Amino acid sequence: MKIAIPKERRPNETRVAASPETVKKLAALGCDVFVEKGAGVAASFTDTAYKDAGATIGKDAATTYKDAKAVLKVQKPIAGGKDDELKVLLKGTIVVSIADPYRSEKELDAYAEAGLTAFAMDFVPRITRAQSMDVLSSQSNLAGYKSVLDGAAVFNRAFPMMMTAAGTIAPAKVFVMGAGVAGLQAIATARRLGAVVSATDVRPASKEQVESLGAKFVAVEDDEFKQAETAGGYAKEMSDAYKAKQATLIAETIAKVDMVITTALIPGRPAPVLVTAEMVKSMKPGSVIVDLAVENGGNCELSVAGKVVEKDGVSIVGYNNVPGRLATDASSLYAKNVFNFFELLFDKEAKELKIDWNDEIIKGTCVTHEGSIVHPALAHTEKKAASKTETKTAAEGEPATPKSAAQKTAIKTTVRKTTTTKKESSKRAPAKKTTAKQTTKAAANKAAPKPKAAPKKASAKSAESKPETNTEPKDGGDA
Repeated sequence: MKIAIPKERRPNETRVAASPETVKKLAALGCDVFVEKGAGVAASFTDTAYKDAGATIGKDAATTYKDAKAVLKVQKPIAGGKDDELKVLLKGTIVVSIADPYRSEKELDAYAEAGLTAFAMDFVPRITRAQSMDVLSSQSNLAGYKSVLDGAAVFNRAFPMMMTAAGTIAPAKVFVMGAGVAGLQAIATARRLGAVVSATDVRPASKEQVESLGAKFVAVEDDEFKQAETAGGYAKEMSDAYKAKQATLIAETIAKVDMVITTALIPGRPAPVLVTAEMVKSMKPGSVIVDLAVENGGNCELSVAGKVVEKDGVSIVGYNNVPGRLATDASSLYAKNVFNFFELLFDKEAKELKIDWNDEIIKGTCVTHEGSIVHPALAHTEKKAASKTETKTAAEGEPATPKSAAQKTAIKTTVRKTTTTKKESSKRAPAKKTTAKQTTKAAANKAAPKPKAAPKKASAKSAESKPETNTEPKDGGDA
C-alpha cells in the first residue's frame, strides 16, 4: 500500500508530516512510502535520510501522490488554484492532516466532492488513549516555549536578576494569559530564564498548576470564581459584575509588567480580545506583548499577523505558525502523532487499511467520507435544516420528495376525492354527486393509466420505502 508524504505548500509552513524515524516504522508495517523531493529540508531532514529509512523520493507532487491510498500532511490539502492538490488524488484516498475544520468550509466541501476520507488531527479527542496522537498539545507545548524566546529577542533588557559591581539589574516581570498547554510551558520557560512570572486563567483548577511552576496566580478569587468550573472541567459563564472586577485587576497587572504572553483560543470562534489598545498604552516603554493567537484574530487588539509592530513604545509580536519556528522538533513530534493515529487505520496482518468506524478516536476525527461532511460538529446545521424541511412537508400532508409527476397528480386526486366525500355528507343532489365521482375518476385515469391500487396507498408506500439521507459512513460510524 502506497503512502504519500508531500512537501507542504501553504505559506509559512516549515514542518513535514513524517520524519525518517516514522518513515522507517511505516515501511516496517509493509507500506510503500513516497516522500516528495525536498519535503523535509526546512525541518533539517534530508532526502538521503528518508531514502536510508526506506522511502522512495518522488521527484514532484504528481509522482508522490500517484496511486497513493493514504496521504499524510501537516496542513490540509490545497483545493483549487495553481497548487491544487486534489486533482491528483484518487477517490477514496485517506488524508490525514491538521484541517482547521471550523474555518475550512469551502475546503471540506471540495474534499467531500472529490470523495476523500479526510481526518482532522486537530479534532483528536483529549482522552487518555489518544494522548500520543494529540497534535494540539505537542505543537502548543513548543509554541509556549518559543513565545518566550521570541519575546526575549525583542525585549531590550535581561530576564534574570543580575548583581554586578556597577549595580543590580532587576528581574523581568512576565504575565501569561491562559494556563493551557502553551501557557504552562511559557511560564516554565520564563521562570528558567529568571523572570518573575504571574499568570491568569478562567478555570479555578489552573491555579494549582500555575503555582506549582513557581508563578503567582492572578484572579478575583471570590465565591463566584470558586464555582466557575463545571464537573467536566469547563469554565462557566461569569456574571457581568465579576467580569468587570476581573478586567480591572488584569488592567492593573498589565500596567506593571514588562512582558505579556497571550495564549487564549476558542475552537470554532475568533480568539477573545484580552489586551485592549488602552491596556497597551498603559504599559511601560520597552515592554513586549507576544500574541500566540494572532492567526485566529489575536488576543491583543493591536497585533498584526506575521509582523512585529510597535505601538505606544510597546513591541507586539505576532508571528505566524510559531511551532513551525522550531521545525525539526515540531515535525518530529507531529510525525509521531500522525504515525500513532495511522496505526488505528491499518491492519498489520493484512497490510491494508481497515477502519473501525466505531472507534471513538476515528469517529471524532473523520470530517469527510463518501462524498459528505460527516462530523457531527460540522454537519449538524445541514441535518437540522433537512429535518425541518421534512417535518414541514409532512405537516402539509405531502410526501417529502415525490418521485414523479404522476405521484403528485395522484396525491391531488386523493385530496379531491376526500373533499367530494365531505360534500356527499351534506346531502347534495345525486346528479352532482355522480358528476363529482366521474371528474375524480377521469383525473385519476389521466394521471395513472393503469392504477392497480388506491393512489393514496401507493404514495404512502413510496414515501415509506425511500431510503433516508445518510451523511455518516455506511458501516455504522457516526463520525
